[in-house]
Amino acid sequence: MGESGTTSYSPSPSGYGIGPPWLFRGRALYQLHLVKAEIARAFIPKELKLVEAFGYTLGGLFLAHYDDSPAGVFDELVVIAGIVWNPPTSCAWASRVLVNSHEACRHGRKEIGLPSHVAIFSKRDAKASDQPLHKHRTSFIHSKPQEHSEIQVLEMEDYSQTSICNISLPFAGDHWMGPKIRISLPSFSGQTIHNPQLLKYSCQIECRVRAVKSAKVSRPRIIQLDEFSNDIRAKEKNVNDRLSTENEERDRSIAVLLSKPIMALEFNLLKMQVEAPTVVIAT
Repeated sequence: MGESGTTSYSPSPSGYGIGPPWLFRGRALYQLHLVKAEIARAFIPKELKLVEAFGYTLGGLFLAHYDDSPAGVFDELVVIAGIVWNPPTSCAWASRVLVNSHEACRHGRKEIGLPSHVAIFSKRDAKASDQPLHKHRTSFIHSKPQEHSEIQVLEMEDYSQTSICNISLPFAGDHWMGPKIRISLPSFSGQTIHNPQLLKYSCQIECRVRAVKSAKVSRPRIIQLDEFSNDIRAKEKNVNDRLSTENEERDRSIAVLLSKPIMALEFNLLKMQVEAPTVVIAT
C-alpha cells in the first residue's frame, strides 16, 4: 500500500508496454456470493444472457495484492456482478474494479475495458482495533498468524473519497497452502465511456488454492465531500448527471459485495497471466 494513504506509483521496469500477455504475481481471495439477478442484470449488456436460478446468479469479489506486476506493487478489488452465458462456457462480468495504482487504473479502462477506479486500501489488525486505520505496503491477505485484518476500501473521485466497504479477513489458520492448480477465468468487459466496445478476455492462473472461511463485508461509512466539490455539483448540471449515474452504479456494486457469501478460496503463490481482449461487438 502507499504510505500515508497515497496510491501506489511503482511501475515495474517492464510496464504494460511489453505485453500482452500481462503477468501478475501475488496472492488473492476469490469469494463467490449469491447475488440477486435484478441487481446483476442492471450491469449486464443486453447482448448477453445472465446465468440465473431462482432469482439469483453467482457473483462476488476478487481481492488481490500483487507483489509484482506491470504497474509494480498494488492492490485490487474486483466486484463480480454475475455470470453470463457464452456457449460452450460462461464468463464473469465485473461491475467495478478498484486499484491503488493510477497506472493500473488507466490500463484497465483503456486496454481491458474495465470499470476501473482509483482507491485507497487501509488496513488494521485485530490487535490494534482501538487504533486509527493505518496504511502501509504489507500484504493484506496475510497478517501475522494470530491476527485477522480489516480492510477499508475508499474510492477516489475528483475531490472526494467514498467509502466502498470494510472487509474483515479471518484468521488464516495453518501454513498449508493447498494443492497447485491451473485454471482459466474468462470474462467479458467493455461498453464503458473509456472503451465502448464489448470485449472478452481471459486470465490464466497458476496458484496454490485452499478453501477458507468467508470474509465479512460490511456497509461503508457516510460519504465525505469537501466544499469545493459540492460547489462544482451545484453549478454544473452535467457533473450532477454524471455523478448521479456513477452513484447508482457504485451503490449496486456495494449491494453485490453485501450479498450472501457461499464459498471462499485463498490463492497463494499466484501467477496470473492476462491475455489481450478481443472485440465481441464493435461500436
